[in-house]
Amino acid sequence: MVGKSAAKGEYNIDEFREIEYPMLKGTTYLDHAGTTLYAKSLIDRFSAAMTGSLFGNPHSASAASQLTTRRVEDIRLRVLQFFGADPEEFDVVFVQNATAGVKLVVEGLRGYRGRGMGRGDGGEGRGFWYGYHRDSHTSLVGARESAKAGQWCFGSDEEVERWLSDGTLGSSEGSGSGNGGSSGDLEAEIGLFAYPAQSNMTGRRLPSNWAGRLRRSCLAKHRKTYSMLDAAALVSTCPLDLSSPDEAPDFTVLSFYKIFGFPDLGALIVRKEAEHVLQRREYFGGGTVEMVVCLKEQWYERKQDSLHDQLEDGTLPFHNIIALDTAIDVHQSLYGSMESISEHTSVLAKSLYEGLLRLTHGNGESVCKIYKESSSDYGNKKSQGPVVAFNIKNSRGAWASNSEIERLAAVRNIQLRTGGVCNPGGIAHSLGLAPWEMKANFSAGKRCGDENDVMGGKPTGVIRVSLGAMSCDRDVRTFLEFVEEFFVEKGGMGDEQLPLFCEETSASSKSDFYVESLTIYPIKSCGGWRIPSEISWEVRKEGLAWDREWCLVHLGTGAVLSMKRYHKMALVRPTIDLESGVLRVRLSGSSPKTPTMPVAEITVPLSANPEYFSQPRANDGLKTRTSRVCGDDITAHTYTSPLIARFFSNALGVPCTLARFPAGSIGGVGTTRYSKARVREFQGLSDGHSWERYGSNGMPGAFPDAATTAAEPQRRLPILLSNESPILLVSRSSLNRLNKEIVDRGGKMVGEGVFRGNVVVVEKREGGKGERERPYVEDGWRGVTIGGVGMETLGSCRRCHMVCIDPETGERNEEPYVSLARTRRMEGTNGGVFFGVHVGVVGRNRGVLKVGEGVGVVGEG
Repeated sequence: MVGKSAAKGEYNIDEFREIEYPMLKGTTYLDHAGTTLYAKSLIDRFSAAMTGSLFGNPHSASAASQLTTRRVEDIRLRVLQFFGADPEEFDVVFVQNATAGVKLVVEGLRGYRGRGMGRGDGGEGRGFWYGYHRDSHTSLVGARESAKAGQWCFGSDEEVERWLSDGTLGSSEGSGSGNGGSSGDLEAEIGLFAYPAQSNMTGRRLPSNWAGRLRRSCLAKHRKTYSMLDAAALVSTCPLDLSSPDEAPDFTVLSFYKIFGFPDLGALIVRKEAEHVLQRREYFGGGTVEMVVCLKEQWYERKQDSLHDQLEDGTLPFHNIIALDTAIDVHQSLYGSMESISEHTSVLAKSLYEGLLRLTHGNGESVCKIYKESSSDYGNKKSQGPVVAFNIKNSRGAWASNSEIERLAAVRNIQLRTGGVCNPGGIAHSLGLAPWEMKANFSAGKRCGDENDVMGGKPTGVIRVSLGAMSCDRDVRTFLEFVEEFFVEKGGMGDEQLPLFCEETSASSKSDFYVESLTIYPIKSCGGWRIPSEISWEVRKEGLAWDREWCLVHLGTGAVLSMKRYHKMALVRPTIDLESGVLRVRLSGSSPKTPTMPVAEITVPLSANPEYFSQPRANDGLKTRTSRVCGDDITAHTYTSPLIARFFSNALGVPCTLARFPAGSIGGVGTTRYSKARVREFQGLSDGHSWERYGSNGMPGAFPDAATTAAEPQRRLPILLSNESPILLVSRSSLNRLNKEIVDRGGKMVGEGVFRGNVVVVEKREGGKGERERPYVEDGWRGVTIGGVGMETLGSCRRCHMVCIDPETGERNEEPYVSLARTRRMEGTNGGVFFGVHVGVVGRNRGVLKVGEGVGVVGEG
């Protein structure tokens, strides 16, 4: 195993990265603030240790158990040594992660009483005062809910400095609550001041002397206030120095997977002078008590040997602790010291920061808005860690969608993080979000992990790129090239984007388009079935008959499965057998019968007879179950047949079964979902697009009853299990233009199947091949008529990286999303990428469509 230079204690990551981190082949990993990566030799050595020794439960007296006990105590000492902590002054409590360490401290503090709470026994309530820094991780912020004697959020470093100097609380950003609306810190029997060593959002490193200053303070309120340091973000790439007990925090929490990648384990490091704070904890678990009386009397006696004996409830995760020993060995052999890692990552972070800072559009506007405090400096290890938080703007100053950026990065095998990154104070401060704005965003539907990236003209989150010990120059270059390729407008006004409309046509129902193909996707996210050209297919208000009426649900959670996560769903091929009245499902490429696939095909009835659903038959078995799809709660009929569950579970490698969400109201299950598609500004339909403008009969040609405006609510059309609308229409001309763009850049053409459209329309080209096609003209259509069925345009279809999954093989490719991102990222959509249009039947509830029928275009923007 190649590692550090013995002479200088430095390391060259290129010497061993390919061998030690084979999972990085073809991938650019930039989320080390989430977790760093484990070395191959760590897993190999740990595996050898597990198979070469017998480790028993440490609560026994057997030889195997005693071996475990000895190893755990040796590793406990080694952890202290890793952070320079004297075992005479500190103790280590093993926990699940840093968050679990925070909760353990809070449990201990709950045992103290806060005066004047006005409730509880004898007019007193239990609690403590809590102060925390603005840059705290959500897990630190959450401790405030247990601080019944009052809490305070320090809005800046300067506010902390002032509080440490004279005990004053208050600033333009700080906030708190307590008895009578005050911070309550004067009334508490005990207090806790918590802060991060490094912001997990921006990488800024906070002052390291606050704990010592608090301990030396002569103020009464400070003498009863203890300190807690969240070191989880810092320790990934920087040494944590606890060599001075007088300067060290009373409680330090961290997660070892942030340092070593494995094991999933954390620690609470406690100054022994402060350990009495945790001894008022009420709960006790197995292994922490000497004796417990339950019958006739309630009494117990805790262990007294050490603090960790009292706090490590139940059986320790001893295998993870043993793995930690191996992790430290491998880490030191590869990297030498944390100082070497700190130096290495600092250089890379400065290069990344300066590279992003240099990116400008053709009109001179900056591409990136980087969130950096004036007190931090990239290249200075004391003030800044290897993290860059930023957002992207186009040449006109509009914010790019972070979810779109993350999708495009995933297509390019770049792993990063976007969103609120579990740092609510840092997000609010950096993005200028006032409490009322955040509450308004929540009321408008903003939720953790959703795609509401820009609300009220402001971003709701950031892009976070973080580096680690095994990062290299190539990672930085790859990311900078990625941003430049897709988000730098060299012409200043997006010159490389293809025109939305290639040719004007008259706003009438006459056009040169006809239906090339009709396709339905009976099972959501699975393969499509092309409707035979000789069949006239029923279309309903919910869409084409039997389109996305079924889905696959996880047997444990009940969640609806998606091809975005389970690519093999593309290989599940359903067909409609009208003669037999059944849905047939096979797995593409499977043999007629294998041990893992006991049947080559399963069938379920197409019948929508209410008796079928209300009276489950023994051979099929149906039960009603709630689930969730695209943010909507639904009630569906789940097939309970073991054969059906085994077929789909074996096909996908995930425990799942089939469920149905029928149209209308059948057996207590009704259509409760509605179209979410909406017309975009770039479609040029701002003067109203509703079919009502053509009269009460819902068909073109009538005098409009009343004028409509863009502010009117869009029609709510019912949908089954489709993401956004009843029907998706795709133009062959647009696909041809996109494929030309792909081929011109050396890529491979894609078929219409990747876009999962229901209706593919094509232009008549009577003039021969030389006649000009009109790609993307459909963006401006207000509606279409096909075979007498009127359909209203509901909006263009915003695309995600699911289009990169090959419908024939289930493999993921870069195209067509990469080319769409270059040519179809639209102004005014937060960087949205669009292809195809959503439509829905209006005027009447049913009709029929057939391949070859002409397409009448209703108006154009």
